[in-house]
Amino acid sequence: IFSGSLDIHKKSERKKLTIFFSDIVDFTSISEQIEAEEISEFLSFYLTEMSAIAEKFGGTIDKFIGDSVMVFFGDPDTKGAQEDAIACCHMAMEMLNFLESNQQNFQDMYNFPEKLEIRMGIHNGLCNVGNFGSAQRLDYTAIGRAVNVASRLEQAAPKNSILVSSAVRNLIKSKFETSSPIEVKAKGIDKPIA
Repeated sequence: IFSGSLDIHKKSERKKLTIFFSDIVDFTSISEQIEAEEISEFLSFYLTEMSAIAEKFGGTIDKFIGDSVMVFFGDPDTKGAQEDAIACCHMAMEMLNFLESNQQNFQDMYNFPEKLEIRMGIHNGLCNVGNFGSAQRLDYTAIGRAVNVASRLEQAAPKNSILVSSAVRNLIKSKFETSSPIEVKAKGIDKPIA
């Protein structure tokens, strides 16, 4: 925007993206048991680390919603749908590994009462991506059914796991082993998600 190479008034574009959501399991109840300052320090540390991992794999950090993270692959740069999906899954694995290897630090530094666990959901599909908002404030973001599906997969994921849609599974099967397919019935989505 500052360089003038991006027109902020440009309409959104329809693109195929790989969308990732994660959140910390039971974060609200955990935060009730810890001082506000410690929660703020922890969130700053956690989101900084998650952002560094996302950037390492070429993800676009869309937003933070409390402890939740939304990242997408495929805009503004893409290596193609398959490579984007593979990079997203590598990113998710590294985030899980980071969490596992820092459990003791979380308890020592932030007095966490229990083990931190996260859920992740990944979907690939068509989205509208661009600048959305009001005349006073714009957000560069992705919207559409594919974003909603990724969010619902994250909500349905078991603790410390990554739930991917069949669209993602088809793109990553040469690089990742996945468990048996299931169907997820999700609020607001007309058909079960494979």
